[in-house]
Amino acid sequence: MEKEYTLTVFCENKTGLMARIVSIITRRHINIESFTASESSIKGIFRFTIMVVVNDEQVRKLITQIEKQVDVLKAFYYDNSEIIYQEIALYKVSPELFFGGDKVETLVRKHNARILSIEKDYIVIEKTGHPDDTKALLNELHSVGVYEFVRSGRVAIVKPMERLNTYLKSIKKLETIS
Repeated sequence: MEKEYTLTVFCENKTGLMARIVSIITRRHINIESFTASESSIKGIFRFTIMVVVNDEQVRKLITQIEKQVDVLKAFYYDNSEIIYQEIALYKVSPELFFGGDKVETLVRKHNARILSIEKDYIVIEKTGHPDDTKALLNELHSVGVYEFVRSGRVAIVKPMERLNTYLKSIKKLETIS
């Protein structure tokens, strides 16, 4: 049975690594639902957060193949119950929407969004949450008009302590034994 998995790939920041990882996933005809890259909590180590919808066997094979890449230190996978995740969405709307009553202001408050920028030609609204949350606000804003919409990929943190630290400590112990 397919379900959402979040892959976290810890690696060096090397040119072409992202393309190689994307290739590993797409050549198996797996769609990447979201992909984000950032620094990790450990200096010099970067983190890719990738969301895919696959079955248990596929996710294990993906992790095995990703870890074979030279610049990858370690990769993990988690189902949604093991992580806390969010995404950010930005909506550009007409400033006139705020002049004709409080409909848009009510929508912003109802969805716990915030006004990020007020310009002469547009207003930018920001919403963080799960994809269903950001889509719900978009759907309601469509009724009044949206100039532009953009949504980030998933940003996730693991509920248990980050396993990379445990992995790195085990490597150091092995090195001291050798």
